[in-house]
Amino acid sequence: MNTAPPEPGRRVTTLELFFDLVFVFTLTQLTVLLSADLSFATAGRVALILVVLFWMYGAYAYLTNQVPPDRPSRRLLLMLGMAAFLVCALAIPRVFDDTGVVFGLGFLGVVVVHTTLYTRSHGRDTIWYGVPNGLAALSVTGAGLVDGLAADGLWVLALVLQFVTPLFAEHGPRRSDGRPVEALREQLGALDAAHFVERHGLLLIVAFGESVIAIGIGIGDLPLTPGLVGGAFLALALAVALWWTYFVRDEEAAEAAFAATPAPARWRRAMNAYYYAFLPMLLGIAFLAAGMKKTLGHLTEHPHAGPALALAGGVALFLAGDAAFRAALGLRPVRYRLAAAPVSAAVALLGVRTSAAVELTCLVAVVVAMLATEARWASGRTPATEDAPAPA
Repeated sequence: MNTAPPEPGRRVTTLELFFDLVFVFTLTQLTVLLSADLSFATAGRVALILVVLFWMYGAYAYLTNQVPPDRPSRRLLLMLGMAAFLVCALAIPRVFDDTGVVFGLGFLGVVVVHTTLYTRSHGRDTIWYGVPNGLAALSVTGAGLVDGLAADGLWVLALVLQFVTPLFAEHGPRRSDGRPVEALREQLGALDAAHFVERHGLLLIVAFGESVIAIGIGIGDLPLTPGLVGGAFLALALAVALWWTYFVRDEEAAEAAFAATPAPARWRRAMNAYYYAFLPMLLGIAFLAAGMKKTLGHLTEHPHAGPALALAGGVALFLAGDAAFRAALGLRPVRYRLAAAPVSAAVALLGVRTSAAVELTCLVAVVVAMLATEARWASGRTPATEDAPAPA
C-alpha cells in the first residue's frame, strides 16, 4: 500500500521550487486585493483566503516529502496541481465578486490532484484526507454562487472542514482496520526533516520577494530623489531584518529540533510550526507589501490609517508568528519576539501622526533592537534549542 520512504536529507527539487513560485503568486494576488481596499473587512477576507489556500500548500509540501516527484507521472500530476493553483491565483482579486466559482473549481482541481498523488503513499487511507478536503473545495465553490454573509459562512465552513482533517487522519483508519493510533502517528510523522524545513524556508524567501517587488511598485515612475531612494533603502532594510529574524536565527535550529522529534510527535509539531505558525508570518509579509505599495510614493506625508496599519501590522504579525514557531519547536528565547510584536503594531499610531518615513525608521529600529537583544542573550548560551524538545 505504501511506497518506501525517500532517503533522509534529500534536497528540494527544482520542480518543487517551481511549484512554490506559482503558489506565491497567490500571495501576490492577495496583496493586490488588499491594496485595492485597505480595510478591516478586506484584511479579514485576505486572511480567510490565505488560510484555505495554505492548507493545501502544506498538504503538497507534506506529500512531496513522502512521495518525491522523481517519475514522469508524478511530475505531470504536480504540474497539474500548479496549474490549478494558478487558476485560484488569477481569480483572487474578484473572488468575492464574480470569480468565486472559478476560484472554487481551481481549488477543487488542487484537491483532486493532491488526492490522486497521495494514493501512492497512503492507499485507501487517502479517503480520510480527500473527502474533507473535497468538501471544503465544494464549500468554497458554493460561496461563489452567493453573496454577503452566506458566502463568508461557506468560506468559514471550508476552514472548519480543513481543521478537522487531522483528526480524521489520526483516528479514522483506526476505526476501519483496527490500527492503534500510535502506529498511525508513526506513519504520519515519517517526514524527512531536512527536506521539510528547507521546503518551507524556500517558500518564505520567495514570499519575501513580494516585499521587494512592492518597493518598485510603490515608487513607480516617480523621480528618484535622495529622499525616495532613502525610503526604498528603509523598506529593504525592514525586509532584510525580518529575513534575518528567521533565516539567521531560526532555520538551522529548527531543523535540528524537528529531526530530534520522535516520528509519532513530528506530525503534530509539523502542523503547529509549519502551518499554524507560518500562517501569520506569510500574512504579515502580504500586509507589509501592501503597506509599502501605498506609502513609498508618499514618504513625507501623513499616511492614512490603512497603509500605516498594514506596515506596522505586517511586521507585528510576522514576529508573532515567528514567536509561535519558536515555541512550537522549543527554540529559545521567545519573549523578545513576543514583546516586539505589540511594539511594532503600536508604531502605526506614530506613523499616522508623523510620516511614513518615520514609521519605517521606527519599525526597522524595533526589529534590529530585538535581534541585538537576542544576540546578547544568546552570546553565552549554546545550543539554541533546549536539551530536550518541547512537547509537540
